[in-house]
This record gives sequence, C-alpha cells and structure tokens, in this order.
Amino acid sequence: MGVKKRVLQIKEAFQLAQKPHHNHAKLVVDLKSTYNQLEDKEDFHEKFIHFLKYAMIIYKREPAVEQVIDFVAKFVTSFYQMEKEDGSEEGEEDEDNLLLNYVFNFLLKSHNANSHAVRFRTCQLVNKILGNMPENAQIDDDLFDKINEAMLIRLKDKFSNVRIQAVLALSRLQDPKDENCPVVNIYNTLLENDSNSEVRRAVLSCIAPSARTLPKIVGRTMDVKEAVRKLAYEVLAEKVHMRALSIAQRVKLLQQGLNDRSDAVKEVMKKKLLQAWLRLTEGDVLELLHRLDVENCPEVAISVLNAMFSLSPLHDSVQNFKNLDSRKLIPLENLTPENVLYWRCLCEYLKSKGEEGENLLEQMLPEPAIYADYLLRKHLLVTLQKILILPATSTALTSLLAERLLGIVKDDDRRIQIIAEIVSEVREPIVTVDQPVEAAEIRKRELKLAEIKVKLFEAREALEECITLQDFNKASVLKEKITELEHNKNDLIKAAEQSEIKEMRVEKNDPETLLKCLMVCYELLKIMSLSKGVDPTIKEIIESLVLQIDNIKVKLSALKAIFDQLMLFGIEPFKARRGSDSQSEDAQIRTENCEEESETKEEEEETATVHSLLQLLSGFLDSEECFEEAYLPTLQTLLNAPATSPLAEIDVSNVSELLVDLTRPSGMKPQSKKSQDYQDLTVHDSLAMKICNEILMDPAAPDVRIYAKALNSLELSSSSTENLLVLLNEILEVVYK
Repeated sequence: MGVKKRVLQIKEAFQLAQKPHHNHAKLVVDLKSTYNQLEDKEDFHEKFIHFLKYAMIIYKREPAVEQVIDFVAKFVTSFYQMEKEDGSEEGEEDEDNLLLNYVFNFLLKSHNANSHAVRFRTCQLVNKILGNMPENAQIDDDLFDKINEAMLIRLKDKFSNVRIQAVLALSRLQDPKDENCPVVNIYNTLLENDSNSEVRRAVLSCIAPSARTLPKIVGRTMDVKEAVRKLAYEVLAEKVHMRALSIAQRVKLLQQGLNDRSDAVKEVMKKKLLQAWLRLTEGDVLELLHRLDVENCPEVAISVLNAMFSLSPLHDSVQNFKNLDSRKLIPLENLTPENVLYWRCLCEYLKSKGEEGENLLEQMLPEPAIYADYLLRKHLLVTLQKILILPATSTALTSLLAERLLGIVKDDDRRIQIIAEIVSEVREPIVTVDQPVEAAEIRKRELKLAEIKVKLFEAREALEECITLQDFNKASVLKEKITELEHNKNDLIKAAEQSEIKEMRVEKNDPETLLKCLMVCYELLKIMSLSKGVDPTIKEIIESLVLQIDNIKVKLSALKAIFDQLMLFGIEPFKARRGSDSQSEDAQIRTENCEEESETKEEEEETATVHSLLQLLSGFLDSEECFEEAYLPTLQTLLNAPATSPLAEIDVSNVSELLVDLTRPSGMKPQSKKSQDYQDLTVHDSLAMKICNEILMDPAAPDVRIYAKALNSLELSSSSTENLLVLLNEILEVVYK
C-alpha cells in the first residue's frame, strides 16, 4: 500500500499563502482536495472565514496580507473554473459553489463595517474574486444585485482607497449599452467630481468607452494631475477607435497632448496614441493627416509630423516619402494639402538636424529654376482674381489678397488692367434671372397640351374597346402610344413650370461692394509709380467709386486714401497728363514768347488740378455752412500760433483761399444748396458780413490784408449788396480818419 497523502489544514494553507515564493496553484489544489474529502462543508466554511478575518483587519498593504487575499480569491473561484472545464452537472455546480456564495454573503455583510480596513479588504476581495472568474461566468441575479448595490454604496466612502477598490469591483458589472446603467452613471460622476486623482485613474482604467462615456474620457486629458492625463491618452489609444472622435476632437487632443507641460504625457502621445492612430491607417502618414484638419490647423499637423520624425532615423523618414518625381517635385495631379505639408515639414526637420540633415535635404529639394516654374504664377494669379471677385470674400481679406496679387505682376499697365477687371466684375456681377415667357408662346404650349390630352382620351377609349373585343395585338400598340403621349404631356408640363433663365450683369452700389473696390484700388495706388500722374483708367474708377457714394464708412475710407496720397506724393500725381505731342513741341520751342506761353499753360494746368482736387474733397462734405463757421476760428488759430508751433509754418493765405473755394456757390452740388431753398443769401454773402465785421474790430491789424483779399474772391449775390455797402462805408470811414 502507498503512503496516505497528508491532509492540508486550513490554518496551514493560510500560513503557507503568506510566503512570497510559495506556489499558490499547488496550494489551491491541495486545499481543494481537503475540502472535497470533508462531509461537513459548513465547518470548513466557518473556519475559512475565521482565518480570512485576520487578513481583513489589516489596512496597510503588507506583502503577506496581499498574498493571502490573492490566494483566497484564487481558491474560491477555482471551483467554478474546474466545474466548467470538467463539464460538471448543474446540480454539482450549485453544491460546490456553496463556498463562493458563502464568501460573497460574508463580504456583503462586512462592506459597511466601522473599520475602514475591513471595508477596504471587502471591496478588494470582491474585485479580485470577480476578476478571477472566467469571461463567460454567470452568477445568481439576486447575488449580482446585492454586490452591485454594496459596491455603489462604497463608491461614496470617505476613504479614497475604499472607493478605488469599489470602482475596480464594479468594472465587470457595468453595461455600456444600458443608457440607465447606474455603474456607468456613477463612473461619469466620479471622473469629473472625485477629489482624489487615484480614484479618477481607477475609473479611467475600468470605464467602458461608449457614446455616453467618451466625452468624459476625453475631458480627463485636461486633468490637473499628470498621471490622470497620461492614463486618459493611454485609454484613448488602446480602447477608442479614431473614427469615434470628431475631427475637432482629434485636433484638440493632439494640440493638448503634444504641448503638455509634462514630458511623460508627450511621450504617451508620441509612442501610444499617435502610433495607434497610425496603425489604423495601415502606417499611411498622409491618410492620418487627411483625418486631421490640415488646412485650418496646420500647426497641429506640423507638431504631429515632427513627433513622428523624432521617432525614426532621418534616412527612413526620407525613404518613406515617395511622392516626389524625378524632378524632386510632387506631380500636380497628386498635389494635396497633406503631402505638401509633409514635404515642407520634412525639409524643415532635415535642415534643423545639422550636417546629416543637410546632406539628405539635397534629395528632397528641386533645382531653383525648376521649382520657380513649378509654382505656376499664372495659375496663382487667376486663383487670386477669382477669390477677390467672389461675393463671399470678406473685406478683411481683400487688402491681403490684392497685395499678394499685385506683388506677382510687375508691369503697372498690367496691374491697372487686372484691377479694372476685378472692379468691373465686383460692381457688375453676372447673375441669372428668370426670363418671362411671351404670351404667344404660352398659348402655343397650352394648345399643344390640349391636343395631347384629346389624343390620350381617344387612345384610352380605343384600348378599352380592343380589350373588350380581345384584340390584344392592337391593344399592345395602343398601350405603347398611350405611354408615349404621357411622356410628351409630362415634358410639356415641366417645360411650362421651368421659366427660361437668362444671364445678365447687375450693378451693385451697396457700401460693402464699394468699400471692397476702394480697398483694391488703394492697394494698386500704394505700389504704383505716380511720377507721370494718375492713369486715366484709375482716375475714372476713382470718380465712379468716390464721388457717388453716401455711406459714411466708405466715405471715410476713401477720404483717408486721398489724404494718404497727398501726404506721400504731393499734388503732382493729381495733375492731368500732357500729350506726348505737346511735350515734344515744348521741347523744341526755344523763343521767350513760347516759353511764356508754356509757363501760362502750366499755371492753368496747376490751377485746374487744385480745383479738381478741391471738388473731390468737397464731395465728401455735406454742408458748406460748416466751412463758413470754421473760417474765422481757423484763421485766428493760425495767426495766433506761437513761433515754436508747427501751425506757424502754415501759409494762412492759402488756407483762406481753400476755405473760400470750398464754399463757392458756383461749385456747390445741387443737393448741397440747402440755404437757397428758403432764402436768397448765399454762404459767401454770410461769410462777407463776418469778414467785414472782423475788419471793423481792428482795421490796423496785420491780418486785415488776408481778409481784404478774401473779400475780393467771394461770389456775392445781388440781395446782399445793400447791407455790405453799409459795412464797407463804415470800414472806409474808419480807415481814412
């Protein structure tokens, strides 16, 4: 006879389980053998719980205690596993599961103990027992509900370690498909509101990603704790498909992660999340860039590419970019925002890597002449023109686009032509309008429709008759005829509903359109050479845009532009160009009389230029009375200015002439003559009275000469003569006393 095997006692098993290197699997088999030999299972259960209690009262994570907890979880669940493997009957399974149920019932009674150590070990054991059960394990519904309820209560425990173990225990009890799952709901709450970062980390490690939980997981990437942010990115890399995230979410995650203040988080982004997304695109970097918003957020894409380049050797990065042809250029048909950005970033990255990078950079860059031709200036020019013409293009972009467009074209005449075309297209766009159909055509269609309806009625009657007579051959022919007539009728009805569409140009005079045109013209004038004066085409555009506008914002913009040109170039560019024939004649004439005649012409030309400019400026001002009121205060301010003031350098006489010219009745626009609607006196009549009174105040003052000159320049009406004569006589009396 063989030696009888010694029976392992429960106490001895618990003592051996505390040793760090003892084989738990062998210990589980031996103690299970003891359990199977016993007839009184109840006694075993009680002793087992008795020895378990010694470990449950210790809160500190001692290695010996952790060993005992692991052993208990393995032993209790070993019955379930063995039964499944052996294919035991359900009755036997229920009998052997007595220990499992007994342990669970004990733990459920202990979860609300006063001792936080007991509460902690209870939740820990529930977690480990559930974790050791196989994936397809099933437990009683009533027991499931009790475990669920107890652990949900422990999630509100004041000790964070208890909450952590409760979170882990509930991991297998959550149902992400159930919208009302209490576990999922409280997980979401804990993720956002629990004050302990380790609890938030525990939830992140357990929560199942779903439509409800994904926003909460993404939100933890902005957690205050580095460890939580790091785990959040790991969860997204391992459990969440890239398609579950919107483009905006992907961009935001990359932007945050790659710029995180923690290097550990950056490493997770580079080595886990980015690599996971790259695997989903089968290693295609361009496809990954396509799933990001490269056009609107190039900065993020650049960070992504630099992160990827940093994880591989320089030579491999160059070899992996296979989009260049023999010219070292991307073929036009393959040109996309993604591969252009990849090309640019790779070149910049190589350049930053010193001598090794410079050598590899030569393989990536084309010859300058080839590259210049590749840029296709004409295509860029056409594209910019189209963008400027589009009604949707904002005025905020107009100046930048116009500046770029004019920078491409170097010839002034060509620039003028392009701007003229743009202004024409913007102000008079082609629109489609419904062309009304003539009455005769409508009548013709109605008659044709009526004729078809009559034929249809006759054909249907004939068809019924053929069916009655069972003449099916003729009936078949009639049916095809009816189908054809139906088609013709439907076509006529559709043609009547669809009115004729015609294209035509419609002029736009709204403030936005005028402002856009002015901004384009301003950019042209900024870079053009105006030494020969303003081109007639530009002059005509200015007249059509500036002198006919009433909107304050547009007026202000145009007025600023005019003064900018005056300050920058002076009055010379505003003079009209003289004909080449006249210039050649002037060059050939040498006599004094001809020179005097030439000087006279130049003076007349300058006078006409100044007059045109004054008219241009006065076109912006709504009331000549404003100038009348400002005349004396303006001159007195200039006359009394200290010698150190810049105002002292201004020619007061010229200012006086300017104000007189701006208020001249003969130059006023019809709509500006408000005062003449209800009285005979003009602005100059009123101004003359004020000047005379000013002279009378101090006839010996030095500024009287300027006032007297202004009086000679005024255009006076006949109705003011009587009053003015009285004042003039008074002046003469004072002067000649």
